[in-house]
Amino acid sequence: MTEPRPSDRKRRLVAIDGALALMAVVLMVQMWLLTATLEQFLRGHRSIAGPAAIAAGVLFAGCAALALLVHRIDTTNRRPTDKTERR
Repeated sequence: MTEPRPSDRKRRLVAIDGALALMAVVLMVQMWLLTATLEQFLRGHRSIAGPAAIAAGVLFAGCAALALLVHRIDTTNRRPTDKTERR
């Protein structure tokens, strides 16, 4: 296995930083959605719960996809640190 070039490593770190920033934004949107939905639900607007649950599920799926992307970027072409990985 060849060593990853420093520019490749830098690009992977930038991609991971971007994905983590997007995950933070998605989590903030989910918190806002939960707060707004709970306010409306407690005011008696019961019909808002269904669409909000669907939107929260879509946001969760997006966040899970970003986490999978970060994991994939982190594990591919990783520099071997253990002698068993160098084979």
